[in-house]
Amino acid sequence: MPKRVDANQAEIVRMLRDFGASVIDLHEVGRGCPDLLVGYRWRSYPMEVKSKGGKLTKDEIEFNDTWKGNHYIIRSIEDAIQIIIDGSDMED
Repeated sequence: MPKRVDANQAEIVRMLRDFGASVIDLHEVGRGCPDLLVGYRWRSYPMEVKSKGGKLTKDEIEFNDTWKGNHYIIRSIEDAIQIIIDGSDMED
């Protein structure tokens, strides 16, 4: 059974790519894995896409609680762009 995709995901993917980011769609992985893996300026950003008012599933909450790296919940292209701009300014 295909995994559900939030209505805003296709637009976010398109606009991130237009912005110059690499995007891999991971929503089919399931088990709480973030929907997108975004690469920008040699950094990676796992992003869970939620529509306005959308809630995390039990698996997504567990992933967020146990993942030992960066991960982000986004609801708009503005959220995603802000994350990659802020992250690209970080020192190595």
